[in-house]
Amino acid sequence: MRRVRYDHRGGPDVLRIEEVPVPEPGPGELLVRVAAAGVTLPVVRKVRESAEPVPLGGEVAGEVAALGPGVTGFAVGDRVTGLVFGHGYADYALLGTAMASPVPEGASATEAVALVRSGLVAYGALQAARPAPGEAALVTAAASGVGHLAVQLARLRGAGRVVGAVSDPGKADLVRELGADAVVTYARESWGEPVDYCLDGVGGELLTPALAALAPGGRLVAYSSGGGTVQAYDLLVGAKTVTGFQMGLVARERPQAYEAWRKELWRLFQEGALRLAVHAEYALEDAAEAHRAVESRANRGKVVLVP
Repeated sequence: MRRVRYDHRGGPDVLRIEEVPVPEPGPGELLVRVAAAGVTLPVVRKVRESAEPVPLGGEVAGEVAALGPGVTGFAVGDRVTGLVFGHGYADYALLGTAMASPVPEGASATEAVALVRSGLVAYGALQAARPAPGEAALVTAAASGVGHLAVQLARLRGAGRVVGAVSDPGKADLVRELGADAVVTYARESWGEPVDYCLDGVGGELLTPALAALAPGGRLVAYSSGGGTVQAYDLLVGAKTVTGFQMGLVARERPQAYEAWRKELWRLFQEGALRLAVHAEYALEDAAEAHRAVESRANRGKVVLVP
């Protein structure tokens, strides 16, 4: 089978296709014939920054090709989606049953990878912000795979005003169509009226203006892998808080919450309350192009590989 890997850190050009044997599922694992794999900013950053090469994992969707020993609740031929911690940019991937869920009738594999991981991150970050009805919300990276869902979920949770922050003014129309009342670009000196909470998917230097956009007592939830530094004094003077959110930790330590959020996302999607924006589908051989789209922040919605 084909699999994307890299031998040393660097930009998208270090990615290459290799031929390897189809893996065999172990206890508690499904062998999935991959129909779609999501491309995320954390994985793109790992390729550029990790000291040693790591498997390119993330969300996948496809058909169960084989069951590992002792697996129950799934059958060969089932359509499933979930988070892969090993190799996901491949023709076949090993998916733990704890991370797997059925793909509902009528949903495509691309829609599944656009919804599940990105939606879970958006949903979980929103939970961590403890939103109250009528509060004002700010979502950075508002046109990204996670951000475009966070904008909609904030509205569904009763936000009185939703502001989307984007890198490029050309993304503003999409973000407004998804329910944002206002869209600002990162370069603006002021992001408008203060907000009660911010879901930040960028990090780095953007933490400072994002924190400044909070009203006194405001909450910022950081879910990006972009790092960044927050000055304690900036928190003190405005009684503001910063909370980190990491989906992998929830999946491992709070499986009941993970499953409940996943079911809620599918419900919202099937009822038409959540719109999925897919930037583009790329062939496995074009993984480098997919990484470029995410790394340059050119994407409007989810970037997907289709083996």
